[in-house]
Amino acid sequence: MIMTTATLSNHARTYSSNELAPYAANSSRSIGRQYPEALVNYRTEFQRDRERIIHSTAFRRLEYKTQVFVNHEGDLFRTRLTHSIEVAQIARAIARALKLNEDLSEAIALAHDLGHTPFGHAGQDALNECMQDHGGFEHNLQSLRVVDKLELKYPDFAGLNLMYETREGILKHCSRKNAEHLGELGQRFLQRKQPCLEAQLANIADEIAYNNHDLDDGLRAELINVEQLRDVALFNSKFEDVNKKYPQLNNRRKVYECIRSIINELVSDLVSYSSKTIRQKQTKTIDDVRNENKPLIQFSDSMYIKNRELKSFLNKNLYQHYKVHRMSQKAKKIILDLYEAFYNDVKLMPDEYQQYANTGLKEKGNKGKARAVADYIAGMTDRYAIVEHERIFNAKSI
Repeated sequence: MIMTTATLSNHARTYSSNELAPYAANSSRSIGRQYPEALVNYRTEFQRDRERIIHSTAFRRLEYKTQVFVNHEGDLFRTRLTHSIEVAQIARAIARALKLNEDLSEAIALAHDLGHTPFGHAGQDALNECMQDHGGFEHNLQSLRVVDKLELKYPDFAGLNLMYETREGILKHCSRKNAEHLGELGQRFLQRKQPCLEAQLANIADEIAYNNHDLDDGLRAELINVEQLRDVALFNSKFEDVNKKYPQLNNRRKVYECIRSIINELVSDLVSYSSKTIRQKQTKTIDDVRNENKPLIQFSDSMYIKNRELKSFLNKNLYQHYKVHRMSQKAKKIILDLYEAFYNDVKLMPDEYQQYANTGLKEKGNKGKARAVADYIAGMTDRYAIVEHERIFNAKSI
């Protein structure tokens, strides 16, 4: 890692020292970028990261990547793009309340799903299965790979050359084996240290967003219903409140109000309990944050239990619903078929991936070729993967 901290100290910043908590990430005290760059006078380095992510090709592709439902099943269901925007909104609100770095929180939130495959977790599971002999596939690592290597926008380096703190936030999870190959970025996993608070809150903002918005999408798709949800304490308490206050509303609008209220309660609890924890721990610096044995951004015990109950409900009644399972099996077959076809004949891929795969043949056990195929498939949108499968396996599509 090439340090840029000294040059950053004179950088014109959006935040004054009084606006950020002393333990917040601050671009003037950042570990820096992998490759040194000239600074600009009107944006912080974390603002620049956010804007590079928004202008990336991988970010645009999220519009046609699945959250839970395959893209062509309806225009109103969440996609990875709308989900990422919703996570960013929640993350920014939490950061502001805790006097943490809003730009960094938003950048991490917007980038956290850049490495997701088509067809959501079904696609990831299938690609991981294909890559078992070549290091496996994990979407957090792939998101980091996208911003470090696969986005080709700049003449002096591959990737987006993001700040260290942005990159550590993108890499939420990592095995020890993988961490050993990530240099400075992998050290916190090896040393069991915590990431910055902005990374911690972005991780929980992701959970808050997908739980509640998958709930909304599941109701819209009629795979779950309000009566079932009345058994979930967090939802039922809100639904009863809405029923009393707005008895004339139809169920659709009552559900909107319930979800809005649930998100608000989760965020409020998170801010309140995390603030209390930070005070009790006498946290003064970002090094104090990193040296804790567990994250400082967390729900209270009672809210953790309520949120876990909601997650369990969704897992049992939505994610394992037979219609979702049926769709997932179809998606897995598409990924498995594409991987086998491309791995066995790299000429089926575009020229740049052919060159990449042929270069990778030099690696032991064709690992490089496999990774090139995985990169190509992971970058596909749902509809592009469906079309590619049709082109290769349907004789009528010649």
